[in-house]
Parts: sequence; C-alpha cells; structure tokens
Amino acid sequence: MRYSILGRTGLKVSRICLGTATFGVAPDAREAGRLVGAALDLGINFIDTADSYGNMPVFDRPGAPAAADREPAEQILGRALRGRRDEAVIATKSQVHVGPGINDGGLSRRHIIRQVEASLRRLGTDYIDLYYAHNPDPDTPLEQTLGAYDDLIRQGKIRYIGLSNHPAWQLVHALWLADDRRYCGPVATQVKYNLIDRKTERELAPACEEFRVSIIPYAPLHGGLLADLRVLDRGISGDQRFAGSGFTSGEIKTARELDRLSREWGLALNQSSLAWLLSRPAVASAIVGAESVKELRANASAADVDLDKDQLAAITALTGAPA
Repeated sequence: MRYSILGRTGLKVSRICLGTATFGVAPDAREAGRLVGAALDLGINFIDTADSYGNMPVFDRPGAPAAADREPAEQILGRALRGRRDEAVIATKSQVHVGPGINDGGLSRRHIIRQVEASLRRLGTDYIDLYYAHNPDPDTPLEQTLGAYDDLIRQGKIRYIGLSNHPAWQLVHALWLADDRRYCGPVATQVKYNLIDRKTERELAPACEEFRVSIIPYAPLHGGLLADLRVLDRGISGDQRFAGSGFTSGEIKTARELDRLSREWGLALNQSSLAWLLSRPAVASAIVGAESVKELRANASAADVDLDKDQLAAITALTGAPA
C-alpha cells in the first residue's frame, strides 16, 4: 500500500480508502467486520463513513434486512475496530436528515455538536480524525458551521475538517473565512470523480491544487462499471441501486475501451481506472466500497500500479476534458 499526505496536515492516509456506505446490506454486518480487519492488514488505514450510512432506506436491497432492522454503519465499524482503533484514520460526516425532527439535519451548531457526540458513541472512540460537512446547507451561514467545527477541534473531539459535495467557490470561501477568523480550515474535499464523471476538473481540482486541499473521490469506479464489465450482467446497473438511471451507452463504450487497453497492458479494468484517478492532481485517496475481502484486495492492488505517461494520456483521451 502507498500513502499520501492529507492536505496540509502531515497525516498519512492510504491511497485506497474503505467506504462503508452499504455496511449492513452488502456486506452484512458480520462480513463487514472481516472486511475492516482485512483492510487494516492490507495497509488500508483510511476508512470513510457517515452518520447516515447503513440503516437508511436509500440503501435497501432485495434480500437485505429492512432499514429499521439494520445497525448504523458507524456502529458496525466501531465494533470492527475494537483493539485496532489507533491503526485507522476515521472520516465521518453529518448534514443529511437522520431523524423526523425539523432540526435533525443541516449544518447548524446544534446539529453538528449532537451528531459528533452520537458518532463518537457509535464508533466507540473519543476522537474523529476527519469530519466532513456532508453537503452544503443553504440555511446555515458557513461561518457558523466552521465555528462549531473549530470549537470541536479545540475540545479534541475532531482532528481535521473537510467539505463534501461543495462547489469550488464554497471551498475557497471556507478557506478565506477560516484564515480571517483563525479557524482550522478544510483540509480535504470529498466529491464524485472518476474517468466518466470529470466535472471536478473544471474548477474544484485547480482550487484544491492551489490551496493544498486533498480531493477524496467517491464512486471512483462509477457504480462498478469501471471495475468489471460483468457488472452489466448483474441486473443492477450503476446508480440504479440508489434510484439512479443506470449506465448510458456512451459510458459503456468508454468502459469497454478502457477494458481493452487494460488487457493490452496486463492490467485489470479496476486497476487502470483507479491508477489513473490516483494520478490526477490533488487526489490523495479513492473511496472504494467492497462486498468481499477478495474484491477489496483487487482494488487495493491498484495503489501499487504505476502507469507511464503514454498510458495516462491514452486513458485521459477516452473522455476528454469536461466542457
């Protein structure tokens, strides 16, 4: 496993990050525990979760327990890390509504503090390494959110903060506010980014490179299409798992062409996809979800793949720069 420095922190995180969004569904809670142990054994020290992962209806899948009967992903992760907490860099987040109350979501001081306390209990730890604002909150001024984060950092409950799904202008605004008010600013931003979806390169990636903020891509394999073409035979197509529309003909064409190139180079499709993404400016680590230890090992192997400049150019040319 190889490692990157997270933003301006000096903290080293594995180039592959274990995602836990579907813990309790696929993998189930027992397999998820084995998966976490295997990740640590492989040198994967970076693990991503959220207060809304695991037991929300959006993650329902045929054959899995109903949302109300599932544990939160944070709780499953906390149990799996018992005795090995110091080996992991845990990232979690809040903003999504997690209860019926009108204030059970957002980025207000009240909600952030309540959710940090709840996450600490579920994770069975006394600190969170990286805490994200899961999505923008138009109802709460950014300075209030950053102020709450800064207080929690000073209390030792969180170490660093990040943004997730925020546009470039909000990231730069957060950095400016943090500098102006002497708050601890964001060191990472989490965003959907892969060979097929390259919108991040328009504005966010240049801003991250300029201000030394790490990009942590989610969906790096585009719902499995950039991992293994056999996903097309599974009956679950892309983001249809989460009420999306599935893969387009253009996306499938790109994946088939990358698969052809990968075979020529003696690589698997997932290795080429992840190695290309990890070569992009400011990208520190890619979040991969895995349903089995075998799948996790296959994705972890991509961290050690070095593509030469001609291979990188050939992959980049498959989709071109975003308009």
